[in-house]
Amino acid sequence: MVASQGAVVLIVEDEPLIRFNILDVLEDVGHVALEAGNADEAMVLLKARNDVDILFTDVNMAGSMDGIQLAKRVRAMRPNIGIIITSGMVRLDPMSLPANTAFLPKPYLHEALISTIAAMTR
Repeated sequence: MVASQGAVVLIVEDEPLIRFNILDVLEDVGHVALEAGNADEAMVLLKARNDVDILFTDVNMAGSMDGIQLAKRVRAMRPNIGIIITSGMVRLDPMSLPANTAFLPKPYLHEALISTIAAMTR
């Protein structure tokens, strides 16, 4: 699968192997992938860069906030950013999420992530 146009995607995942794998997959289809190991690192990147199109975050992470708290803070800062939340521990009702937010339960197929990014950047 090939991305129609590259988006800037910030991957927030505390498991390095998962994070690196997602980074490779997204770069292979033409996206620019940034990475953070926790929400605090993600906030530093988001404050430094205005070009992030999509936040892709895990729910359960060490640090000052989890992925849901991060998503809420990012939504308040940047209402137009696409947010994708993933978790293997909790299930979120997609109908309860704010606009332009998607939930991908783990395990997910890479194609599902790529398709979700494409839908959010149209």
